[in-house]
Amino acid sequence: MAALPKSGTPSPCSPTPTREHTFAGWLTGEEVASGDACQINSSNRIVRANGAAATDAARIDGFAAAAAQNGEAATLQHDVHFHYGAGLVPGTPYYLSGTVPGGLDTVASTGGTVIVARAISPTRLYVKKSW
Repeated sequence: MAALPKSGTPSPCSPTPTREHTFAGWLTGEEVASGDACQINSSNRIVRANGAAATDAARIDGFAAAAAQNGEAATLQHDVHFHYGAGLVPGTPYYLSGTVPGGLDTVASTGGTVIVARAISPTRLYVKKSW
């Protein structure tokens, strides 16, 4: 198991994503960092996804396009490219972490059993939702 560390501040780097790939203006239910794998929970709030268990908390609706404090509006994007790390190996798949909420790992977790990101260059990921 190897958690994928963020290098700098992750940010979307695709051409302008379509509305079908964006959830914009939703309020957060906790602090989220740019690049966190997130979901819109049953209270209609953006929270970090968590792969610790095979529950609804492991569902990913998108990745945070920017950091947001609890209660602030945020934007999630999926099926886009993100500047994310350094030294990534193109082709490497990533799963939702079972130990770092909103994080990614090189191996599947109990709740994160599907690939949700793939390295496409030494610094960029292609990210997608998991439902």
